[in-house]
Amino acid sequence: MSKKRSDCPISSSLEIWGDKWSLLIIRDLMLKKQCTYGEFLKADEKIATNILASRLHQLLENNVIAKKDHPDSKLKILYHLTEKGIDLIPIIVEINLWGDKYLSTPPDKKKLVENMKKNKEKFIEAAKIYLSEK
Repeated sequence: MSKKRSDCPISSSLEIWGDKWSLLIIRDLMLKKQCTYGEFLKADEKIATNILASRLHQLLENNVIAKKDHPDSKLKILYHLTEKGIDLIPIIVEINLWGDKYLSTPPDKKKLVENMKKNKEKFIEAAKIYLSEK
């Protein structure tokens, strides 16, 4: 990990996962459990390849994500969340709920947000179990 700008826990945390692209990578891994480089590129937000490579490297370096060989292709790598990454689930859930409250949630995402709202703790626990399964 590179030198921290300050000793503030919020600042230090944001240096690891606090930019838009890192959070979207984490979101995709939470929803899909594992993704290839190409699958990240297909996301609606259209991340540039240089930004994706940089953020994946940063998240790998900080042990938020890990990678493994793809079972069907020697040319592909699968990325997945580590325990450290899985521990970000409550933060991602809160960001989703805040966004739903103050911004418009598209109809195709509304069911997921409603499940979060119904029983946040149960949703988080189920997501942690799902993502921890190998």
